[in-house]
Amino acid sequence: MTIDDITAISSTALYLIIKISAPILLISLIVGLIISIFQTVTSIQEQTLTFVPKIICVFLSIILFGHWMMNGISEFMVSLWSDFSVYIR
Repeated sequence: MTIDDITAISSTALYLIIKISAPILLISLIVGLIISIFQTVTSIQEQTLTFVPKIICVFLSIILFGHWMMNGISEFMVSLWSDFSVYIR
């Protein structure tokens, strides 16, 4: 196994992590922004107000995107295990 193989595996893994986590992070960002705008408009200065809606939206997004996320991770692991004999050399 050469440095090029390790670099290719690492870059593929990092790209997969970014691709899989992006929808959940974007949903959390958008919900936080909407709640912050609501707090600014209504002059509510409660810091803990954003946590419950964010958690609910993150759980719902995991329910919606979980199958797609798990398929991506499974495909990556299958490709790693199928090329395992190449990595040993």
